[in-house]
Amino acid sequence: MATIDVVIYRDGDYWTALALNVEVSSFGSTPEEAREAITEALELYFEDDDPLVINESVQPRPERIVV
Repeated sequence: MATIDVVIYRDGDYWTALALNVEVSSFGSTPEEAREAITEALELYFEDDDPLVINESVQPRPERIVV
């Protein structure tokens, strides 16, 4: 079973869902739509693997760190 960490954040008019463990992302008009879209995208990405566990964090805006 794969465990995937997902962050969902507002990006302009849409909500972006970004998987942190793999290079998969998706979006929707609401956090729920983004969650459904990223779940479907991850299921397709891992379709030959074991079931997924998705840990999510909904953020109002992405944090930006300048170094």
